[in-house]
Amino acid sequence: MKLTDAGEARVRGYLYVLGRSLGISLPPHVAADTLSEIESHIRERVTQTESLPDEEVALERVLGELGPPLRVAQAYSAEMAFDEALVTGGLRAISRALWSIATTTVTGFAAALGLFIGYTTGAAFLVTAALKPIFPNNVGLFVRDGIPISFGAEFPTGPGIEVWGGYWVLPVAALIGLTLLVATHRGARRFLGWWRARSPISSLERLRVDLRY
Repeated sequence: MKLTDAGEARVRGYLYVLGRSLGISLPPHVAADTLSEIESHIRERVTQTESLPDEEVALERVLGELGPPLRVAQAYSAEMAFDEALVTGGLRAISRALWSIATTTVTGFAAALGLFIGYTTGAAFLVTAALKPIFPNNVGLFVRDGIPISFGAEFPTGPGIEVWGGYWVLPVAALIGLTLLVATHRGARRFLGWWRARSPISSLERLRVDLRY
């Protein structure tokens, strides 16, 4: 099928919206390469498609196989984040991958929330370790009437509260923090690997296979 001016305008409009959407979540050079690949795929499909009685219907069928531009861009960004997260284990890529599933499924949201708590708790222990030498009287185990009530840092300490713990708090808090961060990070990579393995192949993944071959 050879496109008329109206058909070319429709394709350019689709690609324009797709390009803007890809630019939101991908680096400029990656977005440009991705857009170029998808454009080549669209035009190849168009040339292989019969115009039918109505060019518009045939063209919309081709574009409909891809999906709305914003959804394609979101899915492509999520797929790339999954690939990068599983291959490199980078925190940014893992965060993007977790965010993509947290905003689409209840299971993903629950898992992302649990992992977020693990990361923040580990970071909090490291901050506690860093603050102990600077504010020795405000960091440690907080006790009221002989009963421990909290651990960490408090500015200022409340009335009737004692701070237990010398400088041993620093290595202990640092060890706990690092252990939590490492365990949470490994758990995040395993969860993403499990999620990827259980998910059926998406239309976007099929498109990426088409683009490669």
